[in-house]
Amino acid sequence: MGQVTLPGNPPVEITLRRNARARRISLRVSALDGRVTLSMPQRIRTDEALAFAEEKADWIRGHLAGRQAEIRPAIGGTIDFEGQALPLVAGGRRAARMVGGVIEVAGPDHMVPARLKAFLKLAARRRLQDASARYAAALARTHGRITLRDTRSRWGSCTANGDLMYSWRLIMAPPEVLDYVAAHEVSHLVELNHSPAYWRVVDGICPGYAAPRAWLRRNGHGLHRFRFDD
Repeated sequence: MGQVTLPGNPPVEITLRRNARARRISLRVSALDGRVTLSMPQRIRTDEALAFAEEKADWIRGHLAGRQAEIRPAIGGTIDFEGQALPLVAGGRRAARMVGGVIEVAGPDHMVPARLKAFLKLAARRRLQDASARYAAALARTHGRITLRDTRSRWGSCTANGDLMYSWRLIMAPPEVLDYVAAHEVSHLVELNHSPAYWRVVDGICPGYAAPRAWLRRNGHGLHRFRFDD
C-alpha cells in the first residue's frame, strides 16, 4: 500500500492497494470520508496507476464535490435522532437531554459536540440493549456482551461466542432501522453466516426487514456527516 498525489486543483491524495486477485485497476471514492482508493493487480507499476487516475480525474473530483458536507453540531442547528432532525437549544444542565421535541445541550460552544455525543451513545445503548434482548428471547438464545463503536465499514457484528458490537450512530436512524440491525446481528446467534437459512431466521423475527435494510444502504453514509470530535 502507498500514497500518490493526483495533481490539479485541488490536489487529491490517493491510496494505492495491490490485490493479487485483481485483474484490472479500479477506483473507489468513499461516501463516508471522501478517501480515494485505487486497487490494482500486482504487476501494474505505480506510474501506470497514477496515469489511470489522471484519466479519471474529472470523475474523482465530481464524486468528491457531491459528498455531503461535514456538520459539527452547534446550538441553533439540528441533529438526527431516531430519524428526525431535532433542534439543538441551550440548556442549563451539563448532560444533554431531550425535552419536548428538542435537545437541550449546555455550553460552552466547544463542549456541545462532546456532550451531544455522550447523549447519543447513552440513548443508543439503551435502545440496542432492549432490541437485542427482545430478539434473542424470540430465538430462545442469549447474547453476550454489547459494545458500541463509531465504525465506518459496518453497522454491527456478532462474534462466535455471542458478543455483539454496534455503531452508536444507529440512534440517529429511524427506529425500525436500528431494530433491523439488532435483529440482523442477533440472528447470527443461530446462523453465523449469511446463508439462505440465516435470512430465514432474520425474516422470522423481523418481518419486512427489506425496507429498513434498503434505507440503510441508501442513507447510512449520511449518519457519518456529523462530526463530534476535533
